[in-house]
Amino acid sequence: MSDADDSELITRAKAGDTAAFGALVTRYMRQAYFSAIGLVGSREDALDLSQEAFARAFHARKTIDPDRPFYAWYYTILRRLCFNLLRDRRTHRQRLEEGGHWLEALSAAAIEAPDAAVERATERAEAHRRIAKALATLPDVEREALVLKEFEGLKYRAIAERMGTPIGTVMSRLYAARARLAKALEGQ
Repeated sequence: MSDADDSELITRAKAGDTAAFGALVTRYMRQAYFSAIGLVGSREDALDLSQEAFARAFHARKTIDPDRPFYAWYYTILRRLCFNLLRDRRTHRQRLEEGGHWLEALSAAAIEAPDAAVERATERAEAHRRIAKALATLPDVEREALVLKEFEGLKYRAIAERMGTPIGTVMSRLYAARARLAKALEGQ
């Protein structure tokens, strides 16, 4: 089933083929997880939210347009769940947990290396922690734009489609996000 394109899998899933929907989940679960981490900054929350979004997508599968990319449709569900969680945290005056687990994972392989490599890994982990902390200070829409551009490598047009905003808005959010991020990093 890995050779099937999204359109074929969507059509089959809409007809009740759970294996086809499972193939879509398998195809996009990694991307969904990392998108959620970028938005909420917590591994556990990202895993929960990406799974919840797939469950909601399954229940709403009859509304999927086979002519549109599945992930773009799914991302709107995931995005809404992530922003709801962040809003709820602010409502209860809870601070975002220090993120960066997803950045620290990049350095995990160097832990058992010789002393110099361990020192470099420690420095990288500290830099990643600082970046994650600074990212957590950005407004949600700016952080989302920055994550989509810098971590997912999307072009402006793709970001605009995902966020449902004009390209000019994406560009201004990215500019503001980069400026705020630089200022937050200077203050650390």
